[in-house]
Amino acid sequence: MAAPDTVPAAVILLTGKNGQLGYELRRSLATIGHVVAHDRSDCDLGSPHELRQVVRELKPHIIVNAAAYTDVDLAERESLLANAVNAEAPEILAQEARRLGSLLIHYSSDYVLDGCQDAPYREDATPNPLSAYGRTKLAGEFAIAASGCSYLIFRSSWMFGIHGNNFLKTILKLAGERETLDVVNDQCGAPTPADLVADTTAAILKKIGARLDPAESLGGIYHLTAAGETTWCDYARRIVTRFGQNGARLKLTAEQIHGIASAAYPSPAKRPLNCRLDTAKLRTTFGLDLPDWKIGVERIIKTLI
Repeated sequence: MAAPDTVPAAVILLTGKNGQLGYELRRSLATIGHVVAHDRSDCDLGSPHELRQVVRELKPHIIVNAAAYTDVDLAERESLLANAVNAEAPEILAQEARRLGSLLIHYSSDYVLDGCQDAPYREDATPNPLSAYGRTKLAGEFAIAASGCSYLIFRSSWMFGIHGNNFLKTILKLAGERETLDVVNDQCGAPTPADLVADTTAAILKKIGARLDPAESLGGIYHLTAAGETTWCDYARRIVTRFGQNGARLKLTAEQIHGIASAAYPSPAKRPLNCRLDTAKLRTTFGLDLPDWKIGVERIIKTLI
């Protein structure tokens, strides 16, 4: 394993640079080494030849795959495209990482789990995705693990940030347009800032160095979310309350957001009810603290006001 003081010389390939996570990774990874960031226009994950060519020309020490097909409902109809991006592309990146002796960082989802248990899920829980999106993300995990490359997979959930579309921004928009709102109240999880995931990724890379031997016990899957938990409904109420307290002009208050069951809000893809992920493995292994989700929400709200 390379010494941490060799990391700044690392060449890093970042995919998905314009997504809400990729946007934050461009900033955080710049403290690690030279970042070469791509989006769909110059690195099409749906084109195996193009993807291999990009990796082979750059010869990166670290590959960070923040690109993903994330439209959970549309994936039910576009399962082949979702699979190409979420499963086949990670497999290619893993194969190329093994050939180069590079480290692969990949991001997965709580949707690989069924959400049926009462407690937060540990990394060794048996996956059982309920949707096409979840199945493609799980296939990507399996392909990376089977490749023999050095890898870290970070599963996260309920991500939000300043850049891109997310639940927080949607609620803010609707709160400026509507006088009442129905939001699901039987799904629980931890809203997780994209910048927390990006900064945690960088902190871990600084600790382990640019390369990780496949035999190292540090490799594998880690759960990476903010601390604490809430429901979508209570999350929406907090967003509206804090935006209102910070001077935003809204048409509704938290009391006008009504909780409904998932069954009352049918969607093409079934969602897990319990999206809570146990982060003890990551916190213990790397000696990192993960702040409460409310801190991240507060920070984004003050930025957007």
